Amino acid sequence: MKDFFKFTLATITGIIVSCVVLFFISILILFGMLSSSESETQVSKNSVMMLDLRGTLSERSQDNPFEILLNEDETTYGLDDILSSIRKAKENEDIKGIYLQSGSMSLGFASMEEIRKALVDFKASGKFIVAYGDQYTQSLYYLASVADKVLLNPQGVIAWYGLASNPIFYKDLLEKIGVEMQIFKVGTYKSAVEPFIATEMSPANREQVTVFLNGIWEQILTDVSESRGMSKEKLNAAADEMMMFHPAADCVEYGLADTLIYKNDVRNYLKNMVGIDADKHLPILSLKDMINVKKNVPKDKSGNIVAVYYAYGSIDGGSSRTGSEEGIYSEQMIRDLRKLKEDKDVKAVVLRVNSPGGSAFGSEQIWYAVTELKKEKPVIVSMGDYAASGGYYISCNADSIVADPTTLTGSIGIFGMFPNTKGLTDKIGLSFDVVKTNTYSDFGAMGRPMNDGEKALMQNTVNAGYELFVKRCAEGRGMTTDEIKAIAEGRVWTGAKAKELGLVDELGGLDKALDIAIAKAGIEAYTVISYPAKKGFFEALMNTNPSGFIQSHMLKGKIGEIYNQFEWLNNLENCDKIQARIPFELNIN
Repeated sequence: MKDFFKFTLATITGIIVSCVVLFFISILILFGMLSSSESETQVSKNSVMMLDLRGTLSERSQDNPFEILLNEDETTYGLDDILSSIRKAKENEDIKGIYLQSGSMSLGFASMEEIRKALVDFKASGKFIVAYGDQYTQSLYYLASVADKVLLNPQGVIAWYGLASNPIFYKDLLEKIGVEMQIFKVGTYKSAVEPFIATEMSPANREQVTVFLNGIWEQILTDVSESRGMSKEKLNAAADEMMMFHPAADCVEYGLADTLIYKNDVRNYLKNMVGIDADKHLPILSLKDMINVKKNVPKDKSGNIVAVYYAYGSIDGGSSRTGSEEGIYSEQMIRDLRKLKEDKDVKAVVLRVNSPGGSAFGSEQIWYAVTELKKEKPVIVSMGDYAASGGYYISCNADSIVADPTTLTGSIGIFGMFPNTKGLTDKIGLSFDVVKTNTYSDFGAMGRPMNDGEKALMQNTVNAGYELFVKRCAEGRGMTTDEIKAIAEGRVWTGAKAKELGLVDELGGLDKALDIAIAKAGIEAYTVISYPAKKGFFEALMNTNPSGFIQSHMLKGKIGEIYNQFEWLNNLENCDKIQARIPFELNIN
């Protein structure tokens, strides 16, 4: 018995000691990760920055301690980090060039444009850009085409086939399970509801998709043609031949690539570009390294601040978050804009909008906050991949609006959507009864369709919301309501076309918007500060749900663009029933 207790006590003691040791090791690892992420990167002579294009691109980077559990293809990168790293590489004399390594990165057209423009600006410094890919996706080839040399694996492929939009329709599926979507909308082109009530595009939607798809493709052709010295006709001919099914040598013959080379030999190729011997070490700086490279900019002591406020994701109504990782929480944004208004050191605000819209109510509240901010200091909007419907609503009253040519904007329209689940509840054997005091006491009750009176109320509300939306746009753009209605109706426009129509003032990226803000503020010395402040490592650790984070990333990897549609449906109960947003997914590839 003594030996039993002795061994039991020894085992318990061992477990306790092991747990304590593991705890301290975990703490040391955690602090090691934290310190390494914050330590300044020292740049060696003859360095090359490597931009490894894989994973997912977000508007803005954010530390997430659980990303270490994901593989490289699931990593999320910030557009802000990529653009600032390219600028720092241009300014640092010890960095001789940029190496683009093509993988599989999910990113929008306007984001691609902004990265590409930054790379063009980098090349203007006289430094080189080399791109390599085993397989180039079409979007990443668009980026890679800016390089001095495009390298391709001898057994590799370049995906070059043009653009297509493949929306998914759920009408038949909903009918099979006994659900009918009751729709209320204003706008001939307001196609966000079509997947739930139709099995194909309406003629109006097909028209608008054709126009903006061709507009985006024309911009891609123009840029690649200029970089590769190929005519647009030849590029279209290559797309018609579906180059990804041709031998790699054909890509070189067509002029899409310059050299066939195995990845194992790329490092020596880069050494030759840098001008060092093959047996010498070539310092390679990853994006993470570049983030921690000190900016070569003297500190400004004027106290003047130009604020860049990031507003990206769907807009909620203020009552609850939609459940997505990214989103515009309207109540929080209103508080933030009020603080920027009251801060005397902030001389101008650039509102960076990358949003497909969302709650009409939330959009109106943010519109008012922007209007109040504008009374005190210049407000310039910089549009990202999307700034449509509610995204345009919160932008329309800015002093100036800047968009990339391939930004999708406009979509000035409103819709409401209520599910009628009577067919489903009948199938599963649910019955409902009601006792009420007034005519509409059971408005929106489950298990029955809306009656004519309820439908009239809903449509009147949607109509009023549309008229208010149009009025806000007319006031902000200095146009009449009739002029806005002529280009509204829920129609989506590219940034280039929106400029022609007067919905946008200038074409360009965030840098262009900053230049305008600085000029309107009339300041020479200033510091650019991003808002809201990013969460620190420990704050992110405490506020991130690890299971939800990993689950969403795994689902995105498995079902791709469809994820956003199912995520919205999953949160349908928490969403405002009156929406100002573009289609849930345009499915452009």
